[in-house]
Amino acid sequence: MGIFTRRDSDVGSGTGGGTDVLDRELEKLLEEEQLEDGDHERFSHYVPKDKILESAVTGKPVRALCGKKWTPSRDPEKFPVCPDCKRVYERMRK
Repeated sequence: MGIFTRRDSDVGSGTGGGTDVLDRELEKLLEEEQLEDGDHERFSHYVPKDKILESAVTGKPVRALCGKKWTPSRDPEKFPVCPDCKRVYERMRK
């Protein structure tokens, strides 16, 4: 996993299960999460690192841990981390 924020080195550290385990956990958590409309445009979001690269090459949209789907185009350094992404990521690390 990677993060589409200034903290991309933090994701995946200490999990020990590799990306397959994280991908399964992400899918499970996204199914459990109650997503609400909100200020998604005001945050930088956590996204699997390979999906960020794929999006940069192909223009394909990405899906953040919070469920937001978009094509990244802005500098994530300019925005705070999405609290929903952060909450889901913290649950994944446990």
